[in-house]
Parts: sequence; structure tokens; C-alpha cells
Amino acid sequence: MKKRPALIFDHEKIRDNMRTVVGWCSEAGIDVAGVIKVTGGLASAALDYEACGAKWIASSRLEQLARAKEAGVKIPMMMIRVPMLSELDEMVKVCEYSLQSEYTTLRALDEAAIRAGKIHNVILMADLGDLREGFFDPQELIDVAKYTEEVLTGLHLAGVGTNLGCYGSVMPTEEKMRHLVRCAEAVEKVIGRPLEIISGGASSSMMPMFDGVMPERVNMLRIGAASFLGSNEETCRIYGRKEMDILHDDAITLEAEVIEVRTKPTHPIGKLGVNAFGKKAVYKDRGDRRRALLAIGGADFGDYNDLLPQLEGSFILGCSGDHTILDIEDCKEKLKVGDVVRFKLYYTAILHLVSSENVAKYELGEIGVLL
Repeated sequence: MKKRPALIFDHEKIRDNMRTVVGWCSEAGIDVAGVIKVTGGLASAALDYEACGAKWIASSRLEQLARAKEAGVKIPMMMIRVPMLSELDEMVKVCEYSLQSEYTTLRALDEAAIRAGKIHNVILMADLGDLREGFFDPQELIDVAKYTEEVLTGLHLAGVGTNLGCYGSVMPTEEKMRHLVRCAEAVEKVIGRPLEIISGGASSSMMPMFDGVMPERVNMLRIGAASFLGSNEETCRIYGRKEMDILHDDAITLEAEVIEVRTKPTHPIGKLGVNAFGKKAVYKDRGDRRRALLAIGGADFGDYNDLLPQLEGSFILGCSGDHTILDIEDCKEKLKVGDVVRFKLYYTAILHLVSSENVAKYELGEIGVLL
């Protein structure tokens, strides 16, 4: 019997999405670094991305990239979180590329690469206003690029990149992309050669590509969410973009089992304090309604608003750490104990679920094979 709750990865749908996304980017002259973080670093997801034309496999977790390499992925590995000093020796063994934003780290990375007898490729990050990682002062970016090019013999300056939207909510507009290109061209002028890579960001940076305003010189995007979530990818969903509606939004789904079905009041009875998460919740009194209790909770998925129940007529009332309450009063289908309810998912829920030891993971279909 299948263990539940369960996270289901449908490789045929995942590869359909990847082929479409890589194809869109290719038409715009952009190569894809396939980010596997949202899957918890499944090596099978890396094999899928490789089969569908990605040029790199990327993650912010070094152990995930190591698993992909051990599984036989041949394309280069890219570390997309600026690395800790304590992991540099391991990183140069696993990864051929990394994103960098610190002078101190670059010097230590150079030493690690020399010790390993390797040349490691670096992409220097420019902070264009989102205020996460990257050189905020353009002149500092230029100076560090020159130093990397001329002094650090264990490193190869492969390119310049940026990240937008993940912290500061800054959108990847045409102007931001042109600003990135200007930063790269300023670096090229100083080092006296063209850079191989100008990396314009993550899935959200597909927006200027869709609009036809992406500068030609931006030639790499680091894409994860779009390939796994389709139209449920946050940027396209929040800003009402429709281009990705043709992608599968159920390539990764959740199954949860019903453990109780009863009709109960919808407003708690008694003096109210805080809930399991220490919050003062607001409850709407809808009268007595039928509901199903599910054996999964916020400890597994985080915010229940990131779950989309696929049972027609149902909606989530709330959750505690280990339980979720689903209103089923208006459902034509009559649930009973032992039945399974399925959910589509938003990005943050998947990140939680792949890390939960309470949630089983199942993979459907062939892996790394074009159908």
C-alpha cells in the first residue's frame, strides 16, 4: 500500500514542461541552468533537465548537486547560493560553476581550486536593487572582476549575473536587464575580452523574454519553478501572466488521507486564545458544515494557502501542525475515512514538503528519457 501523505513527481509532465521552457529560451538565444532545488534535489530531475537540453544543473544546496553528479549527469554543475568558506574545497570537487559576490570568498576559492588542480568558473553577481547578494557599487564589481581576471589563476571569470524578486520584490524589467548588460560590458572593457555568460536571473526573468524586450546579450536564465509548477509559478500567477498556461501545473502533486469525516460548527466554542502556531486566528461562522480531517499539517507544508485542493467544492478551513481541515459540505463526492484528497501546489509548499520526513516521495514514469 502506498504510504501517505505522499508527494508525486510525474516525470512525463515535468519533461513536457522542461522541453517547452528550454525551447522558449532557446528561441530567444538563452541557455537554461536547470534548478533542481524545489524537488529537494532529486537526481532524476537533473537527468530530466539534461535530457531536455539544459546546459547546466543548478542548486543552492551542494549535496543536491553531488547527488546529480553521482547519478551520471554529464553537464556542468552550478552552485547558485554564494558559498560558505567552509564548503569551498567540496564545492570545487562537485561544481564547475558558482555565483560569487565576495572578494574574500573569491580569494579562498582560488586557493581551493589550485589545491584541487582545477580551474573553477565564476559568475560575479551585480545587485541591481533587490538587495540580496551581489556587488551594489558598479565600480567594485569592475575592480573585483579585474582582480579575478588578472590575479586569481585558479578561477575563470565566466560572466556577470543578477538576481531579482527573491528578496526585494524588484521586477526584472527591460531596464533592469539593460542595466545588467551595461555592467557586463563595463567589465569586458576592463578585462579586454567578451564574457561567455550574462545571467539574467530566475524564472521571473522570463517575463521580459515573453515581452520581446530581453536584451540580446542576456544569454542565461536559472530556471526551476517554471518547469515544475507551470502556471502556478509565483511571478506568472501573481502578475496575471498567461504565457505559461500551456504548461502542466500538476507535475508535482500532494496526496493526503482522510482520517475523520463529521459535521461540526465552523466557529470554535469557548474563550479563544492562540492556535498551534501562536497566532490569534479569525474564524468565520458558516453554521454547521461537513468537513474532512486530513493526516497532514503545517509542520509538513507551511502555509495551507499554498495548497490547492482538487476535490470540486472543497476548500481548506485551516490546519494545525499535523492536521488539515477541509470543508466538504458542497462536494458532490462523499468522502469517507481512508479516501485520498489530491492537491496542486505552490512553490513554498513544495519546498516544505520535500524536506518533511513524514511525506513519502513517489516518481511516475521513466526518468531522463525523451518520450
